[in-house]
Amino acid sequence: MDSFGARSTLRVGDRQYTIYRLEALEKAGFSLSRMPYTLRVLLENLLRHEDGLVVGTDDVEAFARWDPKHVANREFAFTPARVLLQDFTGVPALVDLAAMRDAIAALGGDPARINPLQPVELVIDHSMQVDTYGSPDALRVNRELDYRRNEERYAFLRWGQRAFDNFKVVPPYTGIVHQVNLEYLARVVFAAQEGGDGGGMLAYPDTLVGTDSHTPMVNGLGVVGWGVGGIEAEAAMLGQPISMLMPRVVGVRLHGELPEGATATDLVLTVTEMLRQKGVVGAFVEFYGPGLAHLPLADRATIGNMSPEYGATCAMFPVDAETLGYLRFTGRSPERLALVEAYMKEQGLFYGPDSPEPEFSDTVELDLGIVEASIAGPRRPQDRVPLSRAGASAREAIQALRPTEPGRTQKGRTNGNTEDGRPVGIWGEQRGTGRESSGAGILVDEAGAALDHGSIVIASITSCTNTSNPSVMMAAGLLARKAVERGLRPKPWVKTSLAPGSRVVTEYLEKAGLLRDLEQLGFHVVGYGCATCIGNSGPLPEEVSEEIARRGLVVCAVLSGNRNFEARIHSEVRANYLMSPPLVVAYALAGRIDVDMLNEPLGTDPSGAPVYLRDIWPLRREVEELIQRTIESSMYREVYASVFKGDERWRSLPVPEGDL
Repeated sequence: MDSFGARSTLRVGDRQYTIYRLEALEKAGFSLSRMPYTLRVLLENLLRHEDGLVVGTDDVEAFARWDPKHVANREFAFTPARVLLQDFTGVPALVDLAAMRDAIAALGGDPARINPLQPVELVIDHSMQVDTYGSPDALRVNRELDYRRNEERYAFLRWGQRAFDNFKVVPPYTGIVHQVNLEYLARVVFAAQEGGDGGGMLAYPDTLVGTDSHTPMVNGLGVVGWGVGGIEAEAAMLGQPISMLMPRVVGVRLHGELPEGATATDLVLTVTEMLRQKGVVGAFVEFYGPGLAHLPLADRATIGNMSPEYGATCAMFPVDAETLGYLRFTGRSPERLALVEAYMKEQGLFYGPDSPEPEFSDTVELDLGIVEASIAGPRRPQDRVPLSRAGASAREAIQALRPTEPGRTQKGRTNGNTEDGRPVGIWGEQRGTGRESSGAGILVDEAGAALDHGSIVIASITSCTNTSNPSVMMAAGLLARKAVERGLRPKPWVKTSLAPGSRVVTEYLEKAGLLRDLEQLGFHVVGYGCATCIGNSGPLPEEVSEEIARRGLVVCAVLSGNRNFEARIHSEVRANYLMSPPLVVAYALAGRIDVDMLNEPLGTDPSGAPVYLRDIWPLRREVEELIQRTIESSMYREVYASVFKGDERWRSLPVPEGDL
């Protein structure tokens, strides 16, 4: 149906596309110029899917009459353009499709007719574990163990990659689902054959649902999408719409720019705290205002990633000139760029400095200039603490968590033991240290400081939230370089790890010479995928585990991720703090969470002189110059040129042939 006469054409270069013009609703008397951009995308979705059954003319009209001050209790059908899966939640969906094929075959039908009706992409990223660390062999060993544990699952997924139409798999050790989506999979504007083969090309906004709660990371690219459960995702795979209520949209007006010393991580922790206090659970959040001009796309993606932590369904940044620049830089084709720009401008979905500010259900305002270096913890992402007060706050938190009886933790130990009493990791293998240790020497450093309450036993630059952001990754590498030059080393009880969100990160760190500096501090690449945030941090060194259990120690993890609930990072770690990648490195050097980062030294140089955080903290100018000199668009094109092929181990998996 086309009750509003919205069906039209758009010519881009030498190609013509069918589009459904939002302008048709304006001509019908509806005012859309002040409607939030998120809702305009959803309105186009209704307009394009009007059929008189699932989407009626009255549904389109009711949505077009959206009143920011009155949210109607009415359901609408949203049909996402694609579905994004990670391997843990994606395997059951593929199992169901395989079972449907078996059933069709048993009934005498053609099993090859069972396929997803919407494009489905699955990224294998949730299975890796940090078994080995602090070693040049870490990546190789962790990958071998990963394949050994998951070979049957991986073979099944590879069979699905071959057997199903409309289904693609990104093999393990490529990157985390959100960063691969941001850097490669996201289209921003879809172009698909209309009515199957032989039809014309239909253009429409890229939208999605994903089976990971942090799917909204792609909102930073102007793509509407959010996380759903497995049943909703399967329904979308089979072409069924998702039922949703008319949303409440909260606008966040940004102005100013980040001051020296503040990072994108500090900004997102500030936003998380602010929106938790505001109350945006179940709402859509949309960012606007003059501050967008000073916010790189990677910073926007970092904010979008954390939307589950502040409770929003999604956190939208409208498409603008920054979006186009990012698409160009990450190697998208000139044809894609031309289509995105032409379509978004034609549909009134392109945000510019002269665009009227939308009206929202509610608004909050943030001056980027007030953002300061911060951490969040010990157990909730919204519990932000300025770095100036972090030491005192951590001391109070550790004291409150200390066990009531000496030598016993309040929760007890959750890891099991072998028959001879040796502790084992969560996967059942006999636990090793992950790198060479010298017995009890791992518990005491050269200056005589010892593992104790408040000691940091895990320091992870982990993949999910920050590794898509070159500014904080380069800052971490530069801080590591300056620390190495001053002779600093992490405390021996700290398990260090670097899990980049994609191979592009490794490429530019290596080219800048910073990967070597990070490795000298134990931050070797341990894998590509969801690591510490999901609890895949792997076993602690045996001596450290035994000391924690014997003395009932409250120990800590510092990570550049998004989740820090108690026991989520590691079953033996009671307190977890979120922070920027350079601060992860700094805290690994200090070895304890209750350090006063602004006034206490991180350590001493070979001459015995104290070294403070301010001595090794990189300036923004240094970071930006290195980014300009190092990161090239060709890195993205080369890394993603064969993204679905995988490495030799993936290609050599024994996979059955055929449709079943």
